[in-house]
Amino acid sequence: MTAATREQIPVLFEGNGAELRVLELGGGFSVAFGRFDKGVDMTPAFKGLPDDLCPCPHYAYVLKGRIKMHTKDGDKVYSAGEACYWAPGHAPVALEDTEYLDFSPTEEFQAVVEHVKAQLS
Repeated sequence: MTAATREQIPVLFEGNGAELRVLELGGGFSVAFGRFDKGVDMTPAFKGLPDDLCPCPHYAYVLKGRIKMHTKDGDKVYSAGEACYWAPGHAPVALEDTEYLDFSPTEEFQAVVEHVKAQLS
């Protein structure tokens, strides 16, 4: 079994008001701790992916703030204290300083993270 605190998980990218820490837990899933400053719009980082949106599913819990998920079917806002499922085809926009925890399929998530890192560099 694997367990880790946020501080024990390595930072995969940081800058422009965003931070992502990811650890593969096993069983084909990874855990991520994300943080966005108010106003961060990740939409441009997904350009070039299907529908220019994140194609990876995430099971999440919003720890702090409010985050909007832009999808081709409309936007949905999630607030601190909510557990949620972010289906493939989304892009986050931070409406407030936001922190969240999510669980995602490792292989799909790694591909998205590599794409985002390339877009942000």
